[in-house]
Amino acid sequence: MEKSLQLEIVTPDKVVLSEQVDYVGAPGYEGEFGVLPNHIPFLSALAIGSLYYKANGKTHYAFVSGGFAEVSDNKVTILAESAERAEDIDIERARKAQERAKERLNVQRDKVDATRAEAALQRALARLRVRDAA
Repeated sequence: MEKSLQLEIVTPDKVVLSEQVDYVGAPGYEGEFGVLPNHIPFLSALAIGSLYYKANGKTHYAFVSGGFAEVSDNKVTILAESAERAEDIDIERARKAQERAKERLNVQRDKVDATRAEAALQRALARLRVRDAA
């Protein structure tokens, strides 16, 4: 029986992380879910939020923005629209994105702009929460 599992976080641009871990907790579209070694096959849509994993007795965090998680054969594959490890998050950039999104929400030219601004705000806030948790 396996005691660890492979975690891979992949975006359209790059492989963000590929590591052996003991546990993965991810923001599913319907709520957070957790994966331990020897988990049954599983597929879930991802929400914007904090993914965390445990390796070598430490908890690590990453930001994910949408996509899918697949669990199969002691491997968790995260296919995300965007993702960053907590230590790679630029706090100043995230704060500026948060401010821009708030300004756009105040203007609300049309529903499409408001929806985009709300999504941008949620991504910025999630990045800041992930960075604070690390």
